[in-house]
Amino acid sequence: MARILDAPVRRSRRATTWAACLVLGLGLAGCSVTPGEASTPTPTASATTTPTPTEAAPPALLPEGTAAENLPYFDSVITAALAADPNAAGRGYIDALVAAGFDKTTMEVTSDTTTKGEPADSIQFSARVNGECLIGQNGPSSGGYHSIATPLLATGTCLVGATRQIDW
Repeated sequence: MARILDAPVRRSRRATTWAACLVLGLGLAGCSVTPGEASTPTPTASATTTPTPTEAAPPALLPEGTAAENLPYFDSVITAALAADPNAAGRGYIDALVAAGFDKTTMEVTSDTTTKGEPADSIQFSARVNGECLIGQNGPSSGGYHSIATPLLATGTCLVGATRQIDW
């Protein structure tokens, strides 16, 4: 007998649940966009601006800077000299560095030729900067142009071995 009385109660609860879902569903449907009506965002003015990428400033000679700080400029000068003359010799490197503001009296360069008079496989050149060295090397045996910033040698020079006099 208890089962017979429970059936009408269950049906009543189900009906109430369905009615609540229907009311809730209709309420939510009223908040939705009607077909054919598109929701378009409205552009607003922004207080911030998007930064534009800027080009890095070209390297420059830093007279009070360290050798490491001046290395990018040293490289840019020699790279430009090599672009203008891929077969540049010692004088070409020195002249390019002088034109770029390096002090000729602080420079060293190795010979363009071997003791047998053949073209050197590699030429080294340097400039002292505030008690340190910028050293460049170029030639087929060195695999192209390379450079480094190093401490000054105990001799007060940058290059080891014989160098030629820069008298021009």
